[in-house]
Amino acid sequence: MKQNQFSFEIDTKIPDALGRAGIIHTPHGDIKTPTFTVVGTYGDVRFLSTDKFHEIGIQAMISNGFHLSKISDKVETSGGLYTYSGYNCPTITDSGGFQIMSFGSGLGKVVSMNKRDIAREQFKTENKKRLARVTDEGVYFKMNENDTEKLITPEYSIQFQHKIGADIMMAFDELTSIGDNKEYNEKALERTHKWAIRCLDEHQKLTNENPDKPYQALYGVLQGAHYQDLREETSHILGAMDFDGYGLGGAFEKEQLPNILFWCNSILPESKPRHLLGLSKPDDIFAGVENGCDTFDCVAPTREARHGKIYTLDGDINIRNARFRDDHSPLFDECECPTCKSGYSRSDIRKLLKNENELKSPEQILKDKQLALELITAHNVYFIVKLTEKIREAIINGNFFNFRDKWLKRYY
Repeated sequence: MKQNQFSFEIDTKIPDALGRAGIIHTPHGDIKTPTFTVVGTYGDVRFLSTDKFHEIGIQAMISNGFHLSKISDKVETSGGLYTYSGYNCPTITDSGGFQIMSFGSGLGKVVSMNKRDIAREQFKTENKKRLARVTDEGVYFKMNENDTEKLITPEYSIQFQHKIGADIMMAFDELTSIGDNKEYNEKALERTHKWAIRCLDEHQKLTNENPDKPYQALYGVLQGAHYQDLREETSHILGAMDFDGYGLGGAFEKEQLPNILFWCNSILPESKPRHLLGLSKPDDIFAGVENGCDTFDCVAPTREARHGKIYTLDGDINIRNARFRDDHSPLFDECECPTCKSGYSRSDIRKLLKNENELKSPEQILKDKQLALELITAHNVYFIVKLTEKIREAIINGNFFNFRDKWLKRYY
């Protein structure tokens, strides 16, 4: 590894817990942790301009490696994801495993579910024809039943992620669904460990072949569902490998999250950063931080914005509801985001989003809706980013647990 291009330092630890405040140093900037990394699927965040991106205080973006692989040559020619995105911040890509396996089994990197959803997904898994066919070589998959099979190998995943040029990449792993039993998870985990070695070998090869490129960190990805022995086994095995950090994924019941993270992070090397894949609900972030996670990502803040959901310290609201028709207060009185400081009220944004004025032209309706989605997206992302900033402050100031309890009591 080149010196001073990727490293992690711990500033302050939470007493009697695994959590910490730290700094991830990357070739394209530092990431102060804990923090939320916004999802920019194709290298940009929908309805979030470059100016708003930086005004909100976003430190890093995670993008979809599978989708970007189709234009990896273009991204590489532009100077890598850092410049291609236009956000000029540290970047992360996933391995493509989430999309490939979701075609076949329906679930992705981290799925935190209630018991009713679990039962439904178990039924679906047992009764659907999988479109992903896993072999030791890699994953053969189809977009649909009439499509031809495509093969993704660990080597190919690392190759296209190297081309994309993100500061942090994820190793190729076999995902399991909430409906897969322990025997299947055991086989998948064994295969994932073999693929991890192949990912590391390909990563080292490409790094040596491109000595002038900024170093790209490679994270190993931990699976194992809700099984303690499998989680501990993979933590020992992957923890002993030469990864730069770790991504924690899997499908499990929501209440199991703190236990799973504790099992893994109490074994993984303390000196390396850990990323919790696919979760951003406040209680999940607090549980993640307490149990040793440093960075988080999820599509929820932007996706829910597109459905009119607004985050506030007193719980979420839906701006589409009729009770906000004549509400001239900001989205949230105590918020300092660009939207709440802009002068737009709840009523204003609802009108833009609902477009109940029949005299508007289709062009104006589309323009108004886009403006509303830009305003809500900026607010929601700011809310989660600011939460992680305050958690970091609380860790450094030694009052994490007091801050957690007060914050969650008010929100929920």
